[in-house]
Amino acid sequence: MHRFIGRDRELNVLHRAFQEVREAAGSAKPGRCVLMRGRRRIGKSTLVEEFIRRSETPYLFFTAAGGSAEDELTELIDAVSRSNLPERALFSEETPGQWNAAFRLLADILPDDSPSVVVIDEVPYLMNRIDAFEGMLQRAWDRLLSRKPVLLLLVGSDLSMMEALNSYDRPFHQRGREMILGPLNPADIGEMLDLPPSSAFDAALITGGLPLICAEWRRGADVWEFLRDSLDNPISALLVSAERSLAAEFPPQAMSREVLRAIGTGERTFTNIARAAGGIAHTTLTRATDVLTEKRVVAAELPLSTKPSKERRYRVADPYLRFWLMFLDPHMAEIERMRGDLTLSRIKEQWTSWRGRAIEPLVRESLARLLPDDALPTAPAIGGYWTRSNDVEIDLVGADRQPVAKQLLFLGSVKWLENSAFDSHDLAALQKHRAAITDDPVPLVAVSRSGVSCSGLQAAYGPEELLGAWRRA
Repeated sequence: MHRFIGRDRELNVLHRAFQEVREAAGSAKPGRCVLMRGRRRIGKSTLVEEFIRRSETPYLFFTAAGGSAEDELTELIDAVSRSNLPERALFSEETPGQWNAAFRLLADILPDDSPSVVVIDEVPYLMNRIDAFEGMLQRAWDRLLSRKPVLLLLVGSDLSMMEALNSYDRPFHQRGREMILGPLNPADIGEMLDLPPSSAFDAALITGGLPLICAEWRRGADVWEFLRDSLDNPISALLVSAERSLAAEFPPQAMSREVLRAIGTGERTFTNIARAAGGIAHTTLTRATDVLTEKRVVAAELPLSTKPSKERRYRVADPYLRFWLMFLDPHMAEIERMRGDLTLSRIKEQWTSWRGRAIEPLVRESLARLLPDDALPTAPAIGGYWTRSNDVEIDLVGADRQPVAKQLLFLGSVKWLENSAFDSHDLAALQKHRAAITDDPVPLVAVSRSGVSCSGLQAAYGPEELLGAWRRA
């Protein structure tokens, strides 16, 4: 099943944890717990279902829905009745009225001498809605559940809350191992969709590596064929996934949505975001950007150099969400009245300039995975550099640390055009910008979609080399 391309490593992690449970059956505490987090619609539940299917073991899969404590408990009772746990009937007979009692009864019905799996999906809803949930979970785990040969999978989409669940000052600290489920990477996408390296990066920028969206991309289809298909279908995953994710994280009236829209349409500085979001107050904008960065929806970045700077810039962290906010969200009415052709021509007009900036974070991440190599050392920090007026702007800065470096390791430029190589003019501009931030002969690097036509660079990389960094990961 091609939807699991790129998930072999994650399945192996789960199978190893399950094997530990199997091997520890009969000991005092054979139970194991995994805390799995990842963005909405990244495929967490699908991965867990595939793991359960392959493990062929008794299991319970409960998904919290964001209701009251009583409603969630009713849902849990229903989920147990629909599970294949051998003693599930006991749960319905006793009908626990409290979460403590539910955990106790759940432990009672788990097999004693053979492994089982218990999945609690969307744990942050329970953390939000149920008083002292973490404490109850910790007590149930320590006293009851860990004494059974069970693999407990706690799954959640709210990244900051899932991190908090395992932090040192919280009840459940160090009781589970953390597992982060990321999007399909560019190499996974290229393999899944049968695309050449440059097109695999294009697909990564549009889909964000979300399996649901990639699954709708016909193998071998180019960007424009995929977009045409998706825009012709008002319920395509490309159109609806972002809205569903945002609706779950931010209520429609929340100021965060307006701020996110401003950042998504290209505003990067605090002042410009405030203006684009309707001239909102400084404190309101600060609160909104704090929420967005805490939830990892927006990245707030500082220039990377040997001198401190306050020129913070904001960008939407997820490439798919950035694409949706820029090109699709403002024109949903047009798409819904079956005029996706207008939207598509607008994307074609702006695609090259939008992609040129959107690819930069992906290039930095690719280089971080690729280095060291024969030309360049490992760079503990890879970022960019800019001034307030943008008279000096450097796409790639490799350094020993961030945001204020002691040593610059390389400086580079990204030129991501279809038919234009990195040439002597680009090199001269890069040399000029290097002179503006350092007197040292820091190595110069080019990353180009269409090759390099000049000499004088320490290193140069194209789509194939960058994709290779993800293949070996």
